[in-house]
Amino acid sequence: MRTGIMQNYNTAALDLHRRQRGKWEIRSKVLVRDIEDLSVAYTPGVAAVCSKIAEEPKQAYDLTMKGNSVAVLSDGTAVLGLGNIGPEGALPVMEGKAILFKRFARIDGVPIVVNTSSPDELIAVAKAIAPTFGGINLEDISAPNCFYVEEQLQDIGIPVFHDDQHGTAIVVTAALINAAKVTGKNISDMSVVINGAGAAGTAIGKMLVGKGSESLSSFSPVKHVIICDRKGIISEGREGLNSEKEKLLQFSNTANMKGDLRAALKDADVFIGVSQGNILGADDIKLMSDSPIILALANPIPEIMPDIARAAGAAVVGTGRSDFPNQVNNVLAFPGIFRGALDACAPRITNKMKYAASMALARCIPEPTADLILPNPFDEEVAPLIARAVKKAAQ
Repeated sequence: MRTGIMQNYNTAALDLHRRQRGKWEIRSKVLVRDIEDLSVAYTPGVAAVCSKIAEEPKQAYDLTMKGNSVAVLSDGTAVLGLGNIGPEGALPVMEGKAILFKRFARIDGVPIVVNTSSPDELIAVAKAIAPTFGGINLEDISAPNCFYVEEQLQDIGIPVFHDDQHGTAIVVTAALINAAKVTGKNISDMSVVINGAGAAGTAIGKMLVGKGSESLSSFSPVKHVIICDRKGIISEGREGLNSEKEKLLQFSNTANMKGDLRAALKDADVFIGVSQGNILGADDIKLMSDSPIILALANPIPEIMPDIARAAGAAVVGTGRSDFPNQVNNVLAFPGIFRGALDACAPRITNKMKYAASMALARCIPEPTADLILPNPFDEEVAPLIARAVKKAAQ
């Protein structure tokens, strides 16, 4: 993105947030105009509602905010591309996520940032606030803590979903399904290179190889996935691998390739970048197979600019940016996923629900082209379509 445009966005954003004092507010659904209104909305009438829920806790979904609310919870340890900037620094992002829930799925998102660096404390907070909400969207939590936190919250009675992991994986999978149609290649036969072994890269890899998709006949898992980090290909016996990266070898790099990113790209069909900008050039694309697919998702600068990738032979190029074709954006997934989960009163978001969301998103573009593999984020049909698919999978 050109520096001048970035500066304009920065200035406009600061002006907006200062003028509005943030982006999120609370509004009442009911009027309190007189004693009668007060007696029904609050005491004494509210006691009957409390008693009903005490007798049947599930009634909270129909009688309170619980059935249409999601907590957007973060510790501020991995915010956008800014890193560990703390809870106050993370709050504008959580506010933004909350208003996207409202805009695209009519869900009341509530931003919550927590001043802790302990994953166990974050887990305790999530469990403590769970009675208030119908779901929890974990956001901007650093790896490997994000894996542990989400795993420990899967049996608290409401869906807990780390969007940086699964939202990204769902949208990328949909993008690859449609990009494969454009190139005429069979997705299961593709060789895929993922650069970035954090939350997003890990979840993308798991989803593409079909972990948890055993009950689906409509998804063909990718057989060949290689994951790279800053040191190159994650391979058996490589020094310095932490436990999370060792787990990646359970489903990736079955041939135990070694070397750097360029070695991984040799004859590969797909590059998926969730890493950093400007790390690829035209010569790297030329190492790949004919008509490769490039999803360069680093923001604001992608791993390679679309014009360079196309000139080097890429058949389909997607980025995380809205000013280029094929924007791969989590907003295409998470509103509909939570809408469907809330409508089903689901206790968790299962792998089946994630794949259902991805397949539904792909179907939004029945005839994909090189410049159109995913719908526009403002397509009003996307969230309802995903919600229906997720609700059906939940039931």
